Amino acid sequence: MNGADRLCDVLLANGVDICFANPGTSEMHFVAALDRKPAMRCVLGLFEGVVTGAADGYARMTRRPAATLLHTGPGLANGLANLHNARRARSPIINIVGDHASYHLQHDAPLTSDIEGLAAPMSDWVRRVESADAVGGAVADAYRAACSTPGVATLILPADSAWNPVEATLLAPVVLPPKPTLPMETIRSVAGAIREHRGRFGLVVGGDAALEIGTEWAGRIAAAYYGRVFADMLPARIARGRGRTPVKPIPYPIDLAIESLRDIDLLILVGVPEPVAFFAYPGKPTRLVREGCIVLTLGGCGDDLAAALEALADELGATKPTAPVDTTFPAASPPRGQLTGDTVSAILARQLPEGAILCNEGSITGRRFYEFSEQAPPHDFLSIRGGSIGFSIPVAVGAAIACPDRKVITYVSDGSGLYTLQGLWTQARENLDVLTVVLANRAYAILLAELRNLGVNEVGRNATRMMSLTDPAPDWVHLAQGLGVEAASAESCEAFSDILASALKRRGPFLIECLI
Repeated sequence: MNGADRLCDVLLANGVDICFANPGTSEMHFVAALDRKPAMRCVLGLFEGVVTGAADGYARMTRRPAATLLHTGPGLANGLANLHNARRARSPIINIVGDHASYHLQHDAPLTSDIEGLAAPMSDWVRRVESADAVGGAVADAYRAACSTPGVATLILPADSAWNPVEATLLAPVVLPPKPTLPMETIRSVAGAIREHRGRFGLVVGGDAALEIGTEWAGRIAAAYYGRVFADMLPARIARGRGRTPVKPIPYPIDLAIESLRDIDLLILVGVPEPVAFFAYPGKPTRLVREGCIVLTLGGCGDDLAAALEALADELGATKPTAPVDTTFPAASPPRGQLTGDTVSAILARQLPEGAILCNEGSITGRRFYEFSEQAPPHDFLSIRGGSIGFSIPVAVGAAIACPDRKVITYVSDGSGLYTLQGLWTQARENLDVLTVVLANRAYAILLAELRNLGVNEVGRNATRMMSLTDPAPDWVHLAQGLGVEAASAESCEAFSDILASALKRRGPFLIECLI
């Protein structure tokens, strides 16, 4: 038995039985150890951004960590963008990053780098293993850190710590403390503020508070005291659909965001930080709440947020279930004619199957999907919490592995999808039940919108060429097929509706290119 075996055994003892991987030479002893552990499922990603994004999607749906296996500093660097999204989503992940043998580092070989420096900004916990004997304790600490924060833990494994022998020993799982409950003084203080600001308060829910139980209690409080329930601007995960509390994300465009909070005198944060503008703009505020608005916090991401909301509802006498909202689709005919972002969103919302997991990266073009899908059957909605594009295709991989009995739908604009389209290959290899809907507008539409936000209304040749995806235009059908995923293209509402209906009836990966 060596250090790599011990690493695998500690992971498995704590229920970490998925490893999303893109290994290299320095990790071969760990790869050999994984080969000796049939209980560990190893999933290969062709790019490290797929690996880290898949771990994020898995964590969002299970609330448990997966492991990633990355090759030294450059491999970690390739995965940092989606680790940024994961960290912002408070997703528990355990990164295993291989490095040179400890005695080889002094020679500054080509792959030598400052792994700690690379890992720190996108991790909540970082440690380098000092010896094979230290592997077990370090992995246990990484698991504890990933689960308790929750967040991203990065463990650096020098090659000699992996290959050196260790003594066999009995392993016990890490015992995690229960989530802390909030003191009643906090509950009573927030309750008093709600009574004082009846009709002019809002609850912003995130983390576990945005799951079904949390939103149910938030909805009861809002209904009893005439408040409103908001979500993060780009929520990590929300339980949505018929029979569930309607939750409105704070809009991304700054003017709409300010307007949405204009009549709020009291804003209560439940598992989220105070909402701020996504970017700064000349002459506009960076805080979204108006001057004089009181901002209170009811629990952080590590607290038992559902219990906190239940206790708050009990203190307010707001325990009566809310009346069901009529969210059936109107009788109007479905959209017809040429596809647009809105018609694609409307058709997808109408056909969304019950229990679906929607990984949304529609950016500007598909932004109204959230509005349209409020009438859809119950589903989970995942979005790009950290704003780093290339999120949705990899996250769908992890979500599909976490929930193999549920249809996973990726809703992505072409510019974002091109960042990590290698994830389609993993979907094909693992035969994952993922439907990818690509909004092919042949542009980085979000950047055009940001130019207008800055007052630039005339776009010249240089700017156009940096935001246009033409000459040549990517062919998503052939790209998908080349990676092993069946695909079809649609230009009209009728064609998209028919292809979508057929794709939803089958299992396995499929891609629809929507030419808009």
